[in-house]
Amino acid sequence: MSQENAMQSPEAVSNSKGTMMTSIGIVGAGLGGLTLARVLHVHGIAATIYEADASADARTQGGMLDIHEYNGQLALEAAGLLDEFRRIIHEGGEATRVLDQHGTVLLDEPDDGSGGRPEVDRGDLRRILLDSLPDGTIEWGRKVTDVHPLGDGSHELTFADGSTVTTSLLVGADGAWSRIRTLLSDAKPEYVGISFIETYLFDADARHPASAKVVGGGALFAVATGRGILAHRETDGALHTYVAISRPQGWLAGIDFADPKAAKARVAAEFDGWAPELTALITDADTAVPRTINALPIEHRWQRLPGVTLLGDAAHLMSPFAGEGANLAMYDGAELGKAIAAHPGDIEAALIEYEEALFPRGATAAAESAKNHVLLFGDDTPHGLLDLLTGRAPTA
Repeated sequence: MSQENAMQSPEAVSNSKGTMMTSIGIVGAGLGGLTLARVLHVHGIAATIYEADASADARTQGGMLDIHEYNGQLALEAAGLLDEFRRIIHEGGEATRVLDQHGTVLLDEPDDGSGGRPEVDRGDLRRILLDSLPDGTIEWGRKVTDVHPLGDGSHELTFADGSTVTTSLLVGADGAWSRIRTLLSDAKPEYVGISFIETYLFDADARHPASAKVVGGGALFAVATGRGILAHRETDGALHTYVAISRPQGWLAGIDFADPKAAKARVAAEFDGWAPELTALITDADTAVPRTINALPIEHRWQRLPGVTLLGDAAHLMSPFAGEGANLAMYDGAELGKAIAAHPGDIEAALIEYEEALFPRGATAAAESAKNHVLLFGDDTPHGLLDLLTGRAPTA
């Protein structure tokens, strides 16, 4: 593929066979939208990503991700980025520890080096995807405020600055609270009954050696009925923790996170009697950010509407307890890109093929995530979690 062809306008792009392709607009520059744009680029098809953030560095990108060999890694292979991916793997990051609330080690599995679920920093992975795209693919600072169909399969997007664009194919890769989803579905994410408080301890080995030791080199699960401390070590030595608490919707709103010390003390009180090296992941944290956990219905789907589709959390937002969110977003993007390339000049055929596989794929992962939610925080924890991690059949 020549550089000239790769840089053609998305309004009328010719693939390697000379077939004219329709304009493609992707809303959202997360992992899924970036993967879609990259796979299209590999096939000589241009697209434009519209992203609300002002720049690639406008906000932090979260922590570590385990990239699965059966979906996330396949997406990176389709994107031609496996070698780049392997260079950012966190060696030893697949290690897993399970503790009870008193700090007793129940499971301690080292990273076996198999590479089935290698850990990488989300920001590093996103940077690989960003760097793989031609200049001008992403338009930053383009927050979508309105979208409506024009009746022929094309859609007009209106942005916060009042400008508009028209796309022949519109892809919503705009996350949990997707604006594009409203074209296809009335479904809205609903609270799943558990909230997270996300914390960081920086330079942990020097500043917080007891907590660094208990987390180890990879992931830590310390769980009890209705609560847990889920942590992992990042590549820069920070300890990144999700403190999970089962409480009614709105519980977090009663905590003043503008007063970090008081907020951390209030959250830590939910773990009274737990080992101090575990509660220090809360009380000693350099940051504390509240997050409610929401999900779309497990069987979420929509009727085919010409010229528009969804991927990632916009299509199948689920709780994080199967570890599939980022993997599925990338896999969705790759599968959609391949379907478009396989049906030159027939976008609807591509979308039908893509969605026929998307719906059951998302439902299976969402059901697994809901089941794992119970294994992690239900009455049988930590036994159910141990069964899950060791491959034993769940206990009755």
